[in-house]
Amino acid sequence: MKPTILVLNGPNLNLLGKRQPEIYGRETLDDIEADLKALASELGVSVRCHQSNREYEIIDWIHEGRESAAGIIINPGAFSHTSIAILDALNTFEGPVLEVHISNIHKREPFRHHSYVSHRADGVIAGCGTQGYALALRRAARLVTTE
Repeated sequence: MKPTILVLNGPNLNLLGKRQPEIYGRETLDDIEADLKALASELGVSVRCHQSNREYEIIDWIHEGRESAAGIIINPGAFSHTSIAILDALNTFEGPVLEVHISNIHKREPFRHHSYVSHRADGVIAGCGTQGYALALRRAARLVTTE
């Protein structure tokens, strides 16, 4: 059975392609998920993707992932800067965690420069656009298939 990588997307990422395309681009979340599924097949892993605007759902998926996923890729969106609860949930997960941000959060408003999730992440990819997801999947697949 192929290892599963859980891909979690936080608030407003359901609006990719429509919301601030000058920052986030024109690709939709469906486009990203289709690309990840194709890449996962090449890498010998599977992906399971979720998006929510609700913090508790993301926490529940992380908890479920403890039993069903080998790794997590997370773009927590604005929860990056506010959610100790998501950090605490990630701290209960034993596999690798990769944090993705489409924009470079360090070039944006000062309140975006800090990410609670980064305290748990084994790697952070920021500012690579939607290609950051593929980079994260390549890294996660490498980590879960060589351990």
